Amino acid sequence: MALPQRVKIVEVGPRDGLQNEKEFVPTQTKVELVNRLAAAGFPNVETTSFVSPKWVPQMGDAADVMAGIERRRGTIYSVLTPNMRGLDGAIAARAGEIVIFGAASEAFSQKNINCSIAESIERFVPVAKAAKDQGLRVRGSISCAFGCPYQGDVPIASVVDVVERFKALACDEIDIADTIGVGTADHVRRVFEAVTRVFPRERLSGHFHDTYGQALANIYAALQEGIEIYHASVAGLGGCPYAKGATGNVATEDVLYLMDGLGIRTGIDLAQVVEIGDFISTAIGRPNVSRAGKALLAKARSQQIDCA
Repeated sequence: MALPQRVKIVEVGPRDGLQNEKEFVPTQTKVELVNRLAAAGFPNVETTSFVSPKWVPQMGDAADVMAGIERRRGTIYSVLTPNMRGLDGAIAARAGEIVIFGAASEAFSQKNINCSIAESIERFVPVAKAAKDQGLRVRGSISCAFGCPYQGDVPIASVVDVVERFKALACDEIDIADTIGVGTADHVRRVFEAVTRVFPRERLSGHFHDTYGQALANIYAALQEGIEIYHASVAGLGGCPYAKGATGNVATEDVLYLMDGLGIRTGIDLAQVVEIGDFISTAIGRPNVSRAGKALLAKARSQQIDCA
């Protein structure tokens, strides 16, 4: 199959990337991050999460973040909503898309939310219906689609089953997520080959973590299966909570560099994203783990010195 000519990159740094930071990131820093990402050309920015601040204190300012951002025409601002209360917050905040979630691993579902996969997704039935009634996009995210920290291998049939459950909720897009970053290229191709039989290829997305350094290879494998939507986190924000010290989300700069090299259009300004990665890394005092971002930043600074 020919590679797509254009892909959509969903920037997840402000939500998935920041949610596990121990030190609270100031609301204004989050607002500036979202504004700069939207200005760089991202069509979809995962902005925050309407969850209990008791469980995710970093997202306790969700309403303030949503109130503070500058809305750009054509940009979708997504928020995670675990329940009806979260949906109410999303509606009040004028979110453009809600994200609901379920695991492909029974062990993961039981360990984290103390219920089966089927029960967890059943809880989202009223949330999805109410969101649709309000004219919101609904995105379903499937965690542990390539492996689980508790049960190990996850059958492809289990991933297909969850895709079909989210399809029944009228999800606009469905994310296939490698939560612990154990996927390999051949596994990725087999999973997407299976799920594209039950859900439209153009509405599936790949969400890859780089724990074992395979994220870009896995993205290329998904591209070979015709997948046109990918998630990434600027500067590689976020960690993998199930592999101590390991990298989590694939860095947006690295994904954009890959797409540029393949001649695949994204509509996103890589140079701007490199600067944004430097901004947020400095602001929260953590290393920038994007290899392309650091290399391009060093190159730009070297050229500035040579011209001085």
